[in-house]
Amino acid sequence: MAREAAINRTTKETDISLKFSVDGSGNSKIDTGIGFFDHMLESFARHGFFDLDVQVTGDLAVDGHHTIEDTGIVLGSAIKKALGDKKGIRRYGSCMLPMDETLALCAIDLSGRPYLVFDAEFTTDRVGYMETEMVKEFFYAVSYRAKMNLHLKVLSGSNNHHIIEGMFKAFARALDEATGIDPRITGILSTKGSL
Repeated sequence: MAREAAINRTTKETDISLKFSVDGSGNSKIDTGIGFFDHMLESFARHGFFDLDVQVTGDLAVDGHHTIEDTGIVLGSAIKKALGDKKGIRRYGSCMLPMDETLALCAIDLSGRPYLVFDAEFTTDRVGYMETEMVKEFFYAVSYRAKMNLHLKVLSGSNNHHIIEGMFKAFARALDEATGIDPRITGILSTKGSL
């Protein structure tokens, strides 16, 4: 059965159409109206081997907050829906990813219990037209909607572009590992019998 999801979400602030496939090839079609955010989502799809189609119309005349946060909400919902009952998945994934001077760490547990630990500092208010404070808000929204335990930590780095991109790529690689099917796993990888 295909592990994919399509979600549409419309509010007074955003109109989002998103398609997500766990077992993709890294293809993406992204248009959020925020160029750097598009670049990050493209990197996420490419490095996680996910197929991702995201089309967003948001209230960018206000700022990018609603667009970025709501995209995180919808992506997290799509991840959860695509994984279904999580039978056979590895559940855990981690990646320590270098990008030039930056070293980013991501660890994931698809436990069904949402939690975010975010340890990164930025020295600029924005990269391109994306506010750097929205990086945490995006990952918070994803983690809570996907019901995943998500740890993101920047171990070193000085270039804000590299730091953010390193985090998105590390997240992609860790999620790819966590969603992978392990033939040794029968049923759910939990003593509880469910995730």
